Formats: sequence, C-alpha cells, structure tokens
Amino acid sequence: MKILHCADLHLDSNMTSNLSKEKARERKSELLMTFNRMIQYAEDNEVRAILIAGDLFDKKKVSRTALNIVQQAIALHPQIDFFYLQGNHDVDSFLGDMDDIPENLRLFGDSWTSYTIECAEDMPVTVSGIELNADNSGGVYDSLVLNSDCFNIVMMHGQESEHTAKDKTEVINIRKLKNKGIDYLALGHIHSYKEETLDGRGVYCYSGALEGRGFDECGEHGFVLLDIDEKTRRCKRTFMPFAKRNIYAVEIDVTGCNTIMDIASRIDDELVQNMYPESSLMKFILTGEVDVECEKDIAYLTKKYEERFYFMKIYDETGLHVNYDDFALDVSLKGEFVRTVKQDDTLSEKDKADIIRCGIRILAGEEV
Repeated sequence: MKILHCADLHLDSNMTSNLSKEKARERKSELLMTFNRMIQYAEDNEVRAILIAGDLFDKKKVSRTALNIVQQAIALHPQIDFFYLQGNHDVDSFLGDMDDIPENLRLFGDSWTSYTIECAEDMPVTVSGIELNADNSGGVYDSLVLNSDCFNIVMMHGQESEHTAKDKTEVINIRKLKNKGIDYLALGHIHSYKEETLDGRGVYCYSGALEGRGFDECGEHGFVLLDIDEKTRRCKRTFMPFAKRNIYAVEIDVTGCNTIMDIASRIDDELVQNMYPESSLMKFILTGEVDVECEKDIAYLTKKYEERFYFMKIYDETGLHVNYDDFALDVSLKGEFVRTVKQDDTLSEKDKADIIRCGIRILAGEEV
C-alpha cells in the first residue's frame, strides 16, 4: 500500500515577500497547481491515501478559487482517502465554506480519531490523529491507545521537543510518544524534510513544505512516499522532491577582489559548478573582506544576473580592509582624509572603514 505524506502547503499565501505583484500572483497560482500535480502523481502511482499534516491553507479567509480547487481535487479522486489534520494556520472556515464535504475527506478533532484503511492483506493500516489546542495539549499522550497488531500511522502538527511546553500548544513531546506502537509519526509544522528514529518500532518524520515560499525555506521541497508491506510491516520511505521552483541562498567569498569584474567572476564560478535551474529563486550573499577601494556595484551585478533566474537578489555582507600604509605618504586630499579618519579614536574600526569607503567614492565623483 502506498501512502503520501505532505504538510505545510500554505495554499492561498500572498507570496508578496521579495516578489513583484505580478510574480506574487503567479507563485500563488503555482502553489495550487503543485497541489493538483501531487494528486495527479498519487493517481498515476496508485497511492491509496494522502496525509495532510496541517497548514493546508495560509490564512483565515480562503479564496473561492483555492476552496474550489481543493474541494474538486479531493472529490474527483474517490479512490484516494485524504486525511486532513488542521494546523496552526488552518481554520474551520475552509470546511464551513464547502457546499459538500467529499466522502473521502477524513477529518480530525481535539480528541484522538482513528480510521482504518481497507486493504486485502491481514494486517490493517490505521491512521490516528489529533489537533492540538490549549485545552488538550497536556493530556494527549496518555489518551493515545493503539492496536499493536496494526501498522499504526499517527498524525500531529507542531514543533518537536523532548519536553512539554506549558505556554505553546503546538509543541509535540516526542519522548511521550515512544513505545506507543507507532510505526510512522507523520508531522507538520517544520518546513524542511526531516526523519528520525522514534523508538525501536517506528520513526517520526516532517515532510517539509510542498513548495518553498521565501529565503528562510531554501533547498528541495516535496512530500514523503510510504510503500507499506502489510504482510511484514516493512515500510519503504522516500522523500520525493516535487516543488516547481527551488530557493537557494548562496554565499560568495569575494576576498581579494578589487573590481566589479573580479566579483562577477566569482559568481560565474559558482554558477558553473552548481548549475542552478533558471526557474530558481536565488540570493547571492557576498562575504569575505575586500579593500576599502574595491569597486562594488550591487546594482550592476543585480542587473547582470537577474534575467538568468525567476528571481534574484544580492546581499553585500563583506567586511572592509583599510591598508593605512598605502595612504601614509599620500599628499592628496584623499590621503589627508584617510589619515584624519584613522586618528579619530571615537570611531570603531568598522565605522572608520565605512566612512573612508564613502569618502573615497565621493572624492571620485561616485554616488554613495
């Protein structure tokens, strides 16, 4: 039996961070299309059930477009059971706005709910889940009772911890879920893929977000595919990269560069070595230490590379190095300026370097 585990889809997200209004609208639509592609993948590969471990949507008010797409996608695939556990971004308004809740949409509440997936083999597969809130978060562990003869999947949404937090209902105490008969703990809330051993029997896994939305969600995104042998309880688990676009934040060490072309050459070397897809969202972070007179034109570099990717920006996090010996005998206005700044004991070395860099550019007739 094949089961798909996804979470944190955040459909209907505004996607306005970094992107223009046009591209934000496009990315918003792409999230919905990736959801549909995932379901088509499930159909093509005879997936029996899809686990949605929270944060299917991003905000309280769900657009009619998103609502219709999700409802119809579920209803048009009656051979697939959809197990939907609400997360901290989800609200009941999604279900309330549905004209009809599809029969193959399985829901959970604030107490443990369990379903059995019908199969031809002797060992049943059960899916149990609970939605955490301020009232139930402390007692959910003692109330979880599972049949050890089943293949037990448990769904929850929250931040893993070895302890229970009194002030955060979305914290999941992993330690208290050990030795409960769990074979696969399907989690949502963390936006990157992670799998760890739960105990001698089972594992716990965050599928990560289906699509990255910002530069705090870099790397590959997708879902986890479970292939369960109901006879032996063996389960093959595979992370499936599936996002339409990946997001990368790449550090470029430009130490020793003196010109804009030197810096561009370092970026080119990175692009040759890694071959990032043109569909990517890229952030280049310039690091290292450069001479105070180094030519750094971020606007030029941005223009040079922005057409190579769906979105691209450059951050300058370089440090400045001032070789005061180069200006010790310089009788020009520039030399006098550098020496004056150097002698100011009220300034830090970083402030001196920043002031000298701005001053040199002004003296050269450049914009600051």
